[in-house]
Amino acid sequence: MNVWRLPCGNCSIDTLMNTPSSLTHRLVEHVVQTRYESIPEAAHDAAKIFILDSIGVALSGTRVPLVDDLKQLAATWGRGEDARIWGTGERVPAGTAAFINGYQIHNQEWDCVHEPAVVHPMAVVLATLLADAERTGGITGRQLISGCSIAVDVATGIGRSARNKLRFFRPAMCGALGATAALAHWRGFDMHTTRSALGLAYSQLSGTMQAHVEGSPVLPMQIGFNTRAALNAVELAARGIAGPMEFLEGPFGYFTLIDPEWERTALEHIDLQPAICELSHKPFPSGRATHGGVDGALSLCALHAIEVESIRQIRVIAPPLVIQLVDRPARADMAASYARLCLPYVAATALLKGSVDVTDFTPESFADPKRLALASRIVVQRDANPSLNALSPQRVEISLVDGREYAMDLPDVLGAPGRPLSREQHLTKFRRAAASGLRPMPEADIHRLIELVDQLETLPDVTQLVDALIFPKDTTA
Repeated sequence: MNVWRLPCGNCSIDTLMNTPSSLTHRLVEHVVQTRYESIPEAAHDAAKIFILDSIGVALSGTRVPLVDDLKQLAATWGRGEDARIWGTGERVPAGTAAFINGYQIHNQEWDCVHEPAVVHPMAVVLATLLADAERTGGITGRQLISGCSIAVDVATGIGRSARNKLRFFRPAMCGALGATAALAHWRGFDMHTTRSALGLAYSQLSGTMQAHVEGSPVLPMQIGFNTRAALNAVELAARGIAGPMEFLEGPFGYFTLIDPEWERTALEHIDLQPAICELSHKPFPSGRATHGGVDGALSLCALHAIEVESIRQIRVIAPPLVIQLVDRPARADMAASYARLCLPYVAATALLKGSVDVTDFTPESFADPKRLALASRIVVQRDANPSLNALSPQRVEISLVDGREYAMDLPDVLGAPGRPLSREQHLTKFRRAAASGLRPMPEADIHRLIELVDQLETLPDVTQLVDALIFPKDTTA
């Protein structure tokens, strides 16, 4: 654990913040100095993959009933036409668009994740960046690619430094710092102003794991809250308002209060490998920590022709973070936000249906006696992994009623960089997501979206991308 102390004598805060050995200095320097041309081609490709993936799950997220309630609430926050809500296309203030769009990305637990950092960076980042791009105008596709890459570097660099158990909602908090970094980069802020903007964002961070533990619907709202923090921070910094400069390493900084057990080396090498290349797809609309159980159980059943009726017990042996996040009993009275984080329910659903879909999180599905009975035979056990932030490796074991035993080790779960989705699988997920929204997107519009993102670096203004995110008018109403 690293404890920051202000030395005595003549060493001032200004001296400390400009010390090249400071991790905060290195982070800010990376934000200011990175250029599109310096980002490897693999990162350009990864940015386009996960921009499209995030758009797809956001379009699907329009189907969640709470979206309408949040829109009505957000209407009381002020009026404006800076940006649009994806899917339905209402023009609203940029902060409202970012809030709703960020919520839509994360509200079904289907968005990408950086597993070593335990951060869903694109939810806060893409919602914030596109809202700001609509408000300011003239943001090119290249700028969106570089902005996403820089933002993910910052968000995951901070997140992967942590060694302690999750207490605060790291996906939203680190995402806000990443989004702020990208916005500062777009505006051409110098080192001092960029650092001030990040300090201003830090001062507004919010979100705890209590919502996760309880399966509260406020969990994905924490993504939305932090999009607004990033937008506010950059506007304040642009007006010369100074934020805390030692927002990471100070006596009351991020690494002291939020993730106090941290490793310095995670941020020291931020320039070496673009973190956007390390993101994991989520094949299923459920917490990433459920995916190992689903992946292993489906694979074993397919490999050995196992019938569900013959299963006596399934054991998912996994790191402690998996226990913390998704080891909870399935219940007929579950809320959808709880069920998406219930490994026994998600795995039982996958085995009975062959996969998991957004339509599997309804009161009728939760009350299905077959799912509940199978879920009761699925247990999660802790392995010997000492890391409190690892999601893999995992092991899945199946015992049959006739005494046979089968097992599979999963060094990487499907969708991770070690077992990435193929382009065909990636596009199949996108089509499936875009067609499952409040109003299904026609295939021609889905194809157009794929083409736009494939050619993103040629777009003169990314508002063209937002134009393509609006569902056609419902002519049946």
